[in-house]
Amino acid sequence: MNTNYYYLLINIAAISIPFLASFFPKANFSAQWKALFPAILITAAIFIAWDVWFTDLGVWGFNSDYLIGVKLFNLPIEELLFFLTIPYSCMFTYFALNHLIKKDYFKNIEKYISLFLLTVAVLGVFIYSDRYYTFYVLLLTVVLLILLKAIFKVDYLSRFYFAFMITLIPFIIINGILTGSFLEEPIVWYNNSENLNLRVGTVPVEDFFYSFTLLICNVALFEKFKQVLKLNE
Repeated sequence: MNTNYYYLLINIAAISIPFLASFFPKANFSAQWKALFPAILITAAIFIAWDVWFTDLGVWGFNSDYLIGVKLFNLPIEELLFFLTIPYSCMFTYFALNHLIKKDYFKNIEKYISLFLLTVAVLGVFIYSDRYYTFYVLLLTVVLLILLKAIFKVDYLSRFYFAFMITLIPFIIINGILTGSFLEEPIVWYNNSENLNLRVGTVPVEDFFYSFTLLICNVALFEKFKQVLKLNE
């Protein structure tokens, strides 16, 4: 197979099953699209702008051997699709878990998880201010946690943490492939002088916080739009 289609195929594989399952009558995720798509698009706009900036700075980049060659905003079209397919799939997981599992397993430990993440992120911001990726992804983590936990006092963080834990399984697989697992070279490369150069397999530890911030932005906007539109699950 032509390797130029690899990143595109990863996007298709990531969204295919969640999209097909979105029309299941007893848990109709497609009925949430009015709230979902604005959440995904707004979040995508923010993260794409960040992506363009970091690509221009050389914080990360893309291997043309695994791309079809179409670019927009100086980013591969596959990278733009990433901010649509991955959030859709993860939001489907969040929705499905909320629908199928009524018990809130993390309710009693949510504050401790939030405090741990906030402490790690704050320390990282001060210690690693000289590393672009580490600094900015941890800074965004701090800002989002303070906004959602302390200012808006949202009630869905425990549910989000549970869903995020489940999404770590496909995250490690997909991000592992993107960062070089099972391939001769990575599809997405990183400038290790701008991160901690600590990896889980081939995945930079910063990517876990990146995924966290990407998904929590989607969830926060999704929940807000659901409230405004008065959508029920």
